Amino acid sequence: MENRLPFSKYFVIGVMLFALFFGAGNLIFPASLGQNAGTNVWEAAAGFLITGIGLPFLGILAMGVSGSRNLQELSSRVHPLYGIIFTSLLYLTIGPLFAAPRTGAVAYDIGIAPFVGGGSDRIGLFIFSLIFFGITLWFSLNPAKLVDRIGKILSPAIIILIFVLLVMVIVKPMGSIGAPQEAYANGAFVKGFMEGYNTMDALASLVFGIIVINAVRAMGVKSTSGILSASAKSGLVAVVFLGIIYVGVAYLGATSTGRFGLLETGGPVLGKTATYYFGIVGTVMLSIIIILACLTTSIGLVTACGEYFHGQMPKISYKIWVVFFSLVSLIIGNFGLANIINFSIPVLMFLYPLAVVLMLLTFLSKFFRHSQIVYVSATVVTFMVSIIDGIKTFCQLVGIENFRWMDPIVSFYEQVLPLYNEGLGWLLPAIIAIAISTGIVKLQKYFRISLRENNV
Repeated sequence: MENRLPFSKYFVIGVMLFALFFGAGNLIFPASLGQNAGTNVWEAAAGFLITGIGLPFLGILAMGVSGSRNLQELSSRVHPLYGIIFTSLLYLTIGPLFAAPRTGAVAYDIGIAPFVGGGSDRIGLFIFSLIFFGITLWFSLNPAKLVDRIGKILSPAIIILIFVLLVMVIVKPMGSIGAPQEAYANGAFVKGFMEGYNTMDALASLVFGIIVINAVRAMGVKSTSGILSASAKSGLVAVVFLGIIYVGVAYLGATSTGRFGLLETGGPVLGKTATYYFGIVGTVMLSIIIILACLTTSIGLVTACGEYFHGQMPKISYKIWVVFFSLVSLIIGNFGLANIINFSIPVLMFLYPLAVVLMLLTFLSKFFRHSQIVYVSATVVTFMVSIIDGIKTFCQLVGIENFRWMDPIVSFYEQVLPLYNEGLGWLLPAIIAIAISTGIVKLQKYFRISLRENNV
């Protein structure tokens, strides 16, 4: 008989999952989206929700369905080497290359910049980053329950403060919603969809899913169907909270443009909004909570990456990995929030399709009997599109024109792949690859059965 948990248990796990997903960085993207989308904010927010909460929810379910002990084991269904490379890239992306440096940059933009003359103060950013990642390093080298306890206090504090802000925005809007910027004037839904990549939560869900599964098992649920059901209900709690905050903050951003103007990132939007409604007290409260929240997130990311890479290369001590990742985060964090966000886009354009296809394959795996040929074919065709998207986006970002060899490939993709210009050119090839390779697997099974029945 399948074990069932009371709703209170699902709720507790869901709140835990929400706390894992939610960081101060998640606030800046819907705020910026709202400012840029203007009157198209609801259309853009709908697209943002698909990638911002829909894909993370699928990631949690995929880990529940897979029965794998971790992401590397799951991605190794393509090939063991692929499993190592894909998992390593994912950890680096949600760790020292982008997400961890972003915590420091967000903490500075929201918590410090309003008091020192703005986010362009490079010296201020450097001094703050040095302290911020120094504390990250110390706690990562000396794991303590203090960080978990602070995190458990900060998550509700952030939620309460943001909800109070959102209520004020609804009751007393800062201004009317203006016209959308050029990027959101047409195709706001697709633009919002792509912006949801920046949360990186779909990538993180493939790591956090195991934490949820272990929590469910610890409560006595052992069957596969029971774990999947509990993961779904718990995940639903988390994504509902995230969705409410995303939509509310997007609306906050949309109503702020007339008063504050169009800002480069979403960080200052929240800081100025807190000051507008609650004065200096509100700004100080938001600053303290955001800085501490970013710090606990940074410690968690550096610790997780240190543990993973120490497991892969045990000859290099955990402490050396943590020192290295903290130093990398410090260096990258000093490029500033806008640059970190911009340079993460090419990597996300490359990595997200591979992660989504892995999720799809996991759900369909029993149907094609976990055949490696299906995993390989779908991953290869997705890679062929996503790697070009990643390189093209990077070249556009830095103004490189030496990659003219890509022009024929890009032109071909634009002509034959539906939704290619919207960043979804990989989707149809992946589906076709899954369908064809699954058909081959079914035929192979049919012929083997026929041969056995005919004693051939």
